[in-house]
Amino acid sequence: MPVDRIHWDDLPPGARAAVEQHTGTVLRVETVGAGANSGIAATVRTADATLFVKGVPLAHPQARTQQREAGINPYLPPSCPRLLWQVQAAGWDLLGYEHLVGRHADYAPDSPDLPLVARALAELQETPCPGIELKRSEDRWSGYAGPAGAGPFIGDTLLHTDLAPHNVLVNDRAHLVDWAWPTRGAAWIDPAVLILRLMEAGHTAEAADAWSRERFRSWATAPRTAVTAFGEANARTWDEVARNDPQDWKRRMARHAHAWLTYWRARVE
Repeated sequence: MPVDRIHWDDLPPGARAAVEQHTGTVLRVETVGAGANSGIAATVRTADATLFVKGVPLAHPQARTQQREAGINPYLPPSCPRLLWQVQAAGWDLLGYEHLVGRHADYAPDSPDLPLVARALAELQETPCPGIELKRSEDRWSGYAGPAGAGPFIGDTLLHTDLAPHNVLVNDRAHLVDWAWPTRGAAWIDPAVLILRLMEAGHTAEAADAWSRERFRSWATAPRTAVTAFGEANARTWDEVARNDPQDWKRRMARHAHAWLTYWRARVE
């Protein structure tokens, strides 16, 4: 459920004061327009530092998502921005992150960002999955799996699972941000998720598959039947997303999911 975006001055005074206990006096704030999961998302400047602050009302369902994001942060690879503090005050849950100067990734077929994105995801795939409570892939997609069930999705890799270009900031490297859905599962699931986003940016299914196969060993060695089962489950997932909230981009993602599945089923080894 999206959260209505507000500005810094719209926060309750008690919430702003709690933030300033960590930051010092806030001198300037710039609201960030991208994203739909934060009630406030802003670049905050003080006399000594610049940081990124995001937050949601404690009573909103997205508060649980933000708790997951805060909980996984200490275990993320170095390219991910560090969580500096978390406060709950005046009915708000607020997170303060180190500020990254960058832009959203470009996934177009000829984009110079693609090698940086591949490097960031490869780094994540080599990061140990922490022994904390996380969503499990076999549980997340069990309701969408076919007769074979979600057993093929089981694994012990830390997954991001939402690799949309607005969740990747690029400067001299790519940084994976917005960890709302950290998941424990099979390593090839993140490349499978990324492939649909590549298709959204103009790659064919075959080109996205070949690109991923060259860069991620987990994808190159993924069991064919497991990938088919996940493709079916992911297509059902996007069908439901588009049916419940028929925005154009969600309908396009559902079409990409089905186009991918058609390609994969016909693919010759």
